[in-house]
Parts: sequence; structure tokens; C-alpha cells
Amino acid sequence: MLEHGGRLRKAAIEYGIAEADWLDLSSGLAPWPWPIPEIPLRAWARLPESDDGLEQAASDYYGTAQLLPVPGSQAAIQLLPRLRRSGKVGVLSPCYAEHAEAWRRAGYVVREVQEQEVDFYLDGLDVLVVVNPNNPTGLSLPPQRLLDWHARLAQRGGWLIVDEAFMDVTPELSLASHTHEVGLIVLRSFGKFFGLAGVRLGFVLAERKLLKLLAEQVGPWAVSGPTRVLGQVCLRDTAGHTRQRKRCIDAGQRLFELLESRGFEPHGGCALFPWVVTPPPERLHEFMAQRGILLRLFVHDSSVRFGLPDTDADWLRLDQALAAYKDAT
Repeated sequence: MLEHGGRLRKAAIEYGIAEADWLDLSSGLAPWPWPIPEIPLRAWARLPESDDGLEQAASDYYGTAQLLPVPGSQAAIQLLPRLRRSGKVGVLSPCYAEHAEAWRRAGYVVREVQEQEVDFYLDGLDVLVVVNPNNPTGLSLPPQRLLDWHARLAQRGGWLIVDEAFMDVTPELSLASHTHEVGLIVLRSFGKFFGLAGVRLGFVLAERKLLKLLAEQVGPWAVSGPTRVLGQVCLRDTAGHTRQRKRCIDAGQRLFELLESRGFEPHGGCALFPWVVTPPPERLHEFMAQRGILLRLFVHDSSVRFGLPDTDADWLRLDQALAAYKDAT
């Protein structure tokens, strides 16, 4: 298993600090979870059915005519390699490490490429994977550039996979409306924007033939009945979407400014997180963890990622810890 953010229990044991006393900024989630609606008993008592309205609610929200609910976009990341024969896969890196890992495990030749290298390598690839906005760098590529890459791949039966896990704050940049085109696959995460990662819900947007093949790999009843009820309520709450986007944008800007004021100028990021290159990153990560503040550490990229604080007390706690770190170094 690769390392991920959100491993709060492990940190609590390692540092001897109770879970309730931590400020967890490691996961890049909106810190304002959606209100949980009342879940009807039948959702718990019966097997889930696919004509209950979830697909329509998600299609309306994302702006596409066809999609497949999955138990978290991670499930799709692991299953998509089963739908092709062996070949060469490019992964725009650094990014969410599970993408390259899934294709390697399935026997593909994987090349991790940087943005400026894609055009050089593209015609030799069968699949290109892009996280947009990127995690952890926050790099956001314009839709037309991605569509140009897709067109070159599709001419040879190739795929462009775009992981839009952090796209909800900027939906105008999504490729969702283009996913009827063969060879374009978009992954969307539910838990990050709605602050409900624990429900394990995601969506794959692609042309119908591919979705049918993927559904056979996912299997029946993959998304639970209660999750389907919850998902519909959240996806249809348009007023809530507007409020959440504004909160994320405002908090993201505030966090960027806080880090800059303490001498940690972000090198990238998006509304849900800034990304800071600070070699050696282990020193900052350890200093914060000793004070019950959990950051996301990226050793290979000499960087850390900060999630959004919630309360005024959380903001003050982070500010004081950053000031103390500067004083100590």
C-alpha cells in the first residue's frame, strides 16, 4: 500500500497525541462536511438499485449524459488497466501515486513525464494519465490542450484519462461535457468537495461502451444504498454548491496569504490546498506533527501540502506553529 494523507490514527499512536487533539491538514478535503440527510430504512435493508436517481443527479451535476458510479475513484484507477492490453502508459508527474502504481502492477510500461515532455512522448504512448488540477502541485491545464492530446491519442485507439478529483471548485475547466468522445475518460471524486471522503463514492465519465466494460469489472451493488441516497441529496443541492465553492476559494486564498506571511511561499496548489517546496520537508512535517498538526509529506518532491483549516482556533494554531518553526530554524 502506498502512503496517503489522513492516517490520523497512526500519527496519534506515533506521537502520543489523542486523535481528538489533532489538526489534520493532510487530506486535501473541504473541512465543511455536507449535512447528512435522513437515510430511509429501505436503503439499509435492500440491495441498491441503479434506477434510483443517483446517475441522473450526477449527470446533471457534472454536465454529461453518461457516467458510472464507483466506490471511490480509487476503484476505477485500479480497474481501468484491465480494459486494455499491455502497452505504454504516460503519467504526468509528480501526481497522485496510485495512477502509475496501478498501471505498473497490471504489467504496462509506465513512463512518468513532466508537462513540457508530453508532446515529445505522446505519439509513442497508448494511454496518458493527467491529474487536473494536479495533486500535489496544483497545476491546472487548459481544456483545449488536454483535448488536443486526446485527439492525437484517439487517432491510434489510445486513451486520455483525466483525474478531476479537485475540479469541483472550477467546473468550467472540466472535460465532462466531452466524455461522449471515444478514448476520453474523466474521473470525479465525490468526497473531497463535499467533505465526505468516508462515504467512498466516485464517478467515471466516458463513452457508453467503455462504461459497460468497466461496470462488468466493478460488479453489482458496488455503491451502497445509503451512499446512493446521500449522494443524490448532495449532488442536487445547488445552493450548497455555491456556498461551498465560495468557502473553499476564500479559505484557499487566506491560507496562501498566511503561508506567504510566514515565509512559506506556495509553489502551487488549488482552492483546497497549497503546495510548498521546503527541503528538507521532513523537518517541517516532524515539527508540526509534534504539535498535533498533520501535513501531507512528499519526500521525493521535497515538499508538503497544507489542507484548509476550519475554525478560527485552527487558523490561529497553524499560524502560531509556523511562527514557532521559523523562530526555531
